Amino acid sequence: MSMKHHQPEYFSINGITYQVRVVNGFTSNSSLPLVIWCASQDGDIIGGRALQEGDDLAWDATLSFWTSNPAFTCTMKWDRTRKKFDAFRVHQDGPNCGNLRKCSWLVKEDGFYFSNDELNWVKDFSWL
Repeated sequence: MSMKHHQPEYFSINGITYQVRVVNGFTSNSSLPLVIWCASQDGDIIGGRALQEGDDLAWDATLSFWTSNPAFTCTMKWDRTRKKFDAFRVHQDGPNCGNLRKCSWLVKEDGFYFSNDELNWVKDFSWL
């Protein structure tokens, strides 16, 4: 399930668009959802949700003349553990998102994994 209902234009008159996605990759948390809340550095609220296994939160980040440095931070909550992380910073993550400009995070019990194709995941950091 995704909050995005359209296909992004990767190169448009408005700038370059990146797809950012955070997926609940837990294998057994049906009784305890993964809670996520995301916002941009400019104060634009992406929003929050309680994600069950396989659910996601996705949005577009556009690099344009007016927003030359888009950045998004998310706070994750799982049981009593909280983790705040940079879901997307164009200068840091843009080159890692690949030709398709896909920046995906898979959140699992042991940490946070990054992928630019959603096939090959690399662990970036742990919960603690």
